[in-house]
Amino acid sequence: SSTDPNLQNIPVRSAEGRKIRRAFIPEPGFKMLAADYSQIELRIMAHLSGDVGLLRAFAAGRDVHRATAAEVFGVDSVEQVSAEQRRSAKAINFGLIYGMSAFGLARQLGIARAAAQEYVDLYFQRYPGVREFMDRIRADAHEKGYVETVFGRRLYLPEINARNGQRRAAAERTAINAPMQGTAADIIKLAMLAVDSWIQADKPPLRMIMQVHDELVFEVEERSVDQARERIVQVMQSAAVLQVPLLVDVGVGDNWDEAH
Repeated sequence: SSTDPNLQNIPVRSAEGRKIRRAFIPEPGFKMLAADYSQIELRIMAHLSGDVGLLRAFAAGRDVHRATAAEVFGVDSVEQVSAEQRRSAKAINFGLIYGMSAFGLARQLGIARAAAQEYVDLYFQRYPGVREFMDRIRADAHEKGYVETVFGRRLYLPEINARNGQRRAAAERTAINAPMQGTAADIIKLAMLAVDSWIQADKPPLRMIMQVHDELVFEVEERSVDQARERIVQVMQSAAVLQVPLLVDVGVGDNWDEAH
């Protein structure tokens, strides 16, 4: 799905990307159904790090970005978190997963580097298990030369002990991110296998037509949409067992854009 056309990289938020997605339609009598894992890499981070705060937030079904904002900015309740605070917390949550520095966070949020560093420091104070995980995974990578997904799949890091500081730093960022991205990739593949087994066994009136990142896209006969939605969510959410629940968001429409 990465060539002719490159479905993996069609923008989802730009006007042009949405126009392109509207060109993908089901056959008559069918609907497009898109099932997407919700915040899967953050959930995997919670699982791998064992951080109590993150585990509690996901177990309670809280909006983790609001929960992070409340912790980092000292807000009394998640209901009092502003849209701007949530946006900043979202950038911190995802930025740290991808190894973003305070400098990179400052550029993304349009704030001073010192303020961004304060956000990062506060984050690690509130979620110390995340910092401990990052330190541990870096040390393991330097010692072993590789990192692993939850399921034991390895990614070797030939530059992890490079003399060149930039190459070594890039490998360290990969060491932190790869277990999460790799585990997410493992889970979506396990979900595809489980969905395919269900389709082969029960012959429901639908087709699994593509996988895009953390999303599976289906063509579903109109009269069977509700049953298909329920079953797809059940199968995908049980594809793996983590310390936090897996959640799946589902959209239905007359084209891929409407279903997303």
